Formats: sequence, structure tokens, C-alpha cells
Amino acid sequence: MNLLPTQIIRLKRDGKVLPAPVLRQWIQEYGKGHIPDYQMSAFLMAVCLRGFSSEELHASVEAMIESGVTLHWPKHPRFLVDKHSTGGIGDKTSLILGPIVAAAGLSVPMMSGRGLGHTGGTLDKLESIPGFQTRLELPSFQEQVEKLNIAFIGQTEEICPADRKLYSLRDVTGTVESMNLISGSIMSKKIAEGIQGLVLDVKFGTGAFFKTLEESAELARQLMAIGHQFGKKVVALVTDMNQPLGRFAGNALEVHECIDILTGQVHRNSHQEDSYADTRELSIQLAAQMMNLSGRWGNLAAAEQEARHVLNSGQAYNKFVEICRAQGGDLTRLPRPRHSRIVPVTVDGFITGFDLEAIGYLNVQLGAGRVQLTDVIDPTAGIEFHHKLGHAVRRGEPLMTLYAADEKRLHQVAEKVGACVSYGQQAPPKFSLIRKVMS
Repeated sequence: MNLLPTQIIRLKRDGKVLPAPVLRQWIQEYGKGHIPDYQMSAFLMAVCLRGFSSEELHASVEAMIESGVTLHWPKHPRFLVDKHSTGGIGDKTSLILGPIVAAAGLSVPMMSGRGLGHTGGTLDKLESIPGFQTRLELPSFQEQVEKLNIAFIGQTEEICPADRKLYSLRDVTGTVESMNLISGSIMSKKIAEGIQGLVLDVKFGTGAFFKTLEESAELARQLMAIGHQFGKKVVALVTDMNQPLGRFAGNALEVHECIDILTGQVHRNSHQEDSYADTRELSIQLAAQMMNLSGRWGNLAAAEQEARHVLNSGQAYNKFVEICRAQGGDLTRLPRPRHSRIVPVTVDGFITGFDLEAIGYLNVQLGAGRVQLTDVIDPTAGIEFHHKLGHAVRRGEPLMTLYAADEKRLHQVAEKVGACVSYGQQAPPKFSLIRKVMS
């Protein structure tokens, strides 16, 4: 590096644009352990406050990709596509759309994450299935994708190690919320998968990391721009996370919901609405977008029709069973909660809001997530939501049902979670789940 670390930090602190070779080397040297955490922490805070130019963002993504292995699929005849969600409460679509797309004949090398903050993680959901292995060696991962069209894996030590190290540092230095750093971290891992297409589910609202539609649309634009710079086909859906997605939030509970959807079940709530409708529909729409990127079906409407057929015919469920069998999961032993407690509605009126971030953290407190990396998740812990925004409710009827293995945690959360729902005398306006489609 021609510049000293302190010079690089000062330049970014003052809002200057760093030359791409300097930035690439800076990140790669940190990944190798040659830059101390205290200097990188100062740099990350400068990026949080000053931001990256588009050229700097591209260089940072390149550096993170080049710090590790990029997957290659030289003999793979099928279109390779993945999906990424920015996370929310009850966000379980990967377990449905992955099997749909794979059963339709495309390949889905799905590199997934664990729970982050108040949101759940796909790996934690899958690992609630007894025996399910997500720690695959890369050759085994690629072999399963070749054989079944799909495999689920966590980020390995070989994929973007500089990103993994930077992410851990951001988590403890107050630098998680930078849009540039978020988009670079997401896209470096996806590009390293060697995929051709990517569909993004960028969420906004009380259960998302970015609360407004405008912020989430800007994040979607950044993510798409990076993907296009690296020659990937990318589509983004900006979706509403102001209420829970589906019926359940919690690992094994969400797997139960996905199995119900994959097997054609419906669950009627007290308003005679299907509690699974939004999970099912969003999964189909995301799957259709993934399929449409391949060009095989000609247009989005035809891709959506095929996605519905694959789901309704049971092909997607059969694929999910194949995945579980290949990765050691035993669906017959999916755990069920030992204890439950109903939280009642407190007033007559209409449900006007959910503080989903607070609900998400209370779900973690139940045991559905981790406060520290060493914490052991209770796979049975979670929340069943009996109502949606705008529902008319009466005092005393069930609002939520809490589930956990630890009865003490159940009572602690039950005392707090009711306050996370707001009521009014008029129903709020209705909004569509998918607010923007960006391509």
C-alpha cells in the first residue's frame, strides 16, 4: 500500500474518494490480519458517516470476493439463481420458493444466514429439523446442487472471509446500519456463489432493518447496481414488513407452516381468512421472478403459472423431502412445543399496528434466537399470530399464542408482548404486500 493506514482513514473521514487499488488492498490486508481492528473500526465509522462512491463500492465488493473462493460451475447446464431477503418476522419463503424453483428445473445454490438481531435466519429454521446439516463442504454442496438442483448451506470459511471478518467487527462497533456496507456484504457473498441470476426481497417497515419504503428502495437500487456491474441478472421486490409474514414466527413453527403450504393445507383464522395466504403468495411471486430471469418460460405470467403448478401438484413438497433426506433431516421428528400461553386482546377495536422489532426481540427472549453467539436456540420457541392489520377484535379473544420449552420465559414475554400491538376505532388503510418491483 502506498498510503499509510492513518492516511486512508483520514481521506475517508474527510469524504475523499479512495483509488480502487488502494481500497482493494486495504480490505484484503485486513482479511489477512495485517490491519488491526482499531484502525479498521475507525475506517468503517468513516464510511458510515461519509459513504462510498459507486467506484469505491464496486472495489470493496471485488476485494471481499477475491479474499476467498468463487464457485465455478463449468459443466452445469441449468440456470443458476438464488434469492436474498433482508429479513423480517416470519420470513420463511426460502423453504418454499427454493423447492419450487428446483422442481421446475433451475438450480438454486442457496447460501443462507442465521438470525440477525430481531429477525430469524433460514439456517436456524432448517436446523430445527432433527439431523439437518447446513455445514457442508463446498464440493458436497456443489455435488448436491448438480444432483437435486438445490442445497442449503451457510457461509463457509472459504467464501468471502474478509466480509465475514468485517461483519463481525461492524456488529460490535456501531457500523451495521451503513447502506453501502450492507449492500457490499450481501452482494459479495451472492456473486461468489457463481450464480447467473438473483432475486432480492428488500423489506421495509417496523420489522425490517430499514423502516421506510424510500430507504428500502434505495438499498434495492444499490444491490441491483452491484449485481449488474458483475454481469448478473437482478430483480428486486420491495415488500411490506409492518406485520408478521404468515401465521408463525419461530424456527420449527415456521417449518410446520412451510410444510402445510407445500402440502396444500390452509388454516382459517377467526375471520375465515387463510393465515398462510401471504407466505404462500410471496413465495410464489419470488419463485416466479427467479424462474423468469432464466428466460425459459418467456414471460413472468408463464413463469408464475408454472410456479403455482409445481406447488399445487406436490412437486415442490417432494423436492423439499429430497433436500431433507440428502442433508440428514428427519421431518417425522420435527419438534413441537412443550408449553404455550395465550396473550389476549386488551381492547375492543381494530388492530392498527405491530411493533415488529420489539416482538422480534421478545421472540429471541423466548428462545427462538440468540443474544450471544454461544446461546443455544430452542427450536420449538415462537409466536402464533391470530390477527392481521385491520382486523376487528374484541377484548379477551386470543391475540397471540406463545410457545417455548422454558415456562419461565413464556411468562416473562407474555407480560410484555401485548403492548407491542396498537389498536384504534377505525381500520387502517390496506396496502399490498409487494410495493415495488424493480428490474
